[in-house]
Amino acid sequence: MIKILLPTDFSENAWNATEYGLRLFEREPCTFYLVNTYTPAIVHSRFMATTANGGLLEDNVRNRSVSGLENVVKQIKSKDFGSKHQFKTISSFSLLTEEIREVVETEKIDLIITGTKGASGFEEVFMGSNSVRIIKSSSKCPVLTIPNEFEYRLPGTIAFATDFKRSFSPRILAPLKQLADRFESAIQIVHIQQQEELDAFQKSNRDILLDYFAPIRTTLKSLPYFSSKSDVLQHYLVEHNVDMLSMVLHRHGFLEELVREPVIKRLAFHTKIPLLVLPE
Repeated sequence: MIKILLPTDFSENAWNATEYGLRLFEREPCTFYLVNTYTPAIVHSRFMATTANGGLLEDNVRNRSVSGLENVVKQIKSKDFGSKHQFKTISSFSLLTEEIREVVETEKIDLIITGTKGASGFEEVFMGSNSVRIIKSSSKCPVLTIPNEFEYRLPGTIAFATDFKRSFSPRILAPLKQLADRFESAIQIVHIQQQEELDAFQKSNRDILLDYFAPIRTTLKSLPYFSSKSDVLQHYLVEHNVDMLSMVLHRHGFLEELVREPVIKRLAFHTKIPLLVLPE
């Protein structure tokens, strides 16, 4: 039984991610954990002085959260997403990242699926601030982010972006390999070439990756470094009609570099396809 956590704020963006997850695993026995958190707005101290008023405010917010989750489950059951799914709802007075961390730990969650919506201004333009917070806080669980308005399609081709500067154990890469096995996906190992050739350590890591993914249709793509890394990667994904992108999240790694690139260079890089982030 696969355990999947679906954070929701009842927006269309969140529903789009929920629908993607349901379709992606429609033939698999799954338990979906629908999570909504609420933090009532802080009212003026004169109102908080009356316990009844403070309690009423929290009750109203809690009731909206609970009823919202019930409505999502009704919406799911009104559509044909297969018969192998179970649903649990979690409404919590908490910060979203803290609640996700706790549920992942207590329920042994296998995957988090969340929506992404590009932020405006200068904060986390890469994929939206909430998605980045979830990824950074979920150090023990893979996160699959679904862009706003992305229309579901099977992941026929998955790009795995790496700079070969770090070796990855089978445990880290297992969720990607399992996904590729499940859908008979092709994996494209993508490397942005910043130097004429790889050093010995990078070559060793490259060969280990190729061996690990050997049972799967795997190709190696070396991309010329003509602009910012995000621009190079985005150009490749669009040109080759890639269905999903995957990266490993680690300190000073490739994904962190993309997020931290100068804003003016990465403004155009909003994830157009699902992104599978693997925790180190």
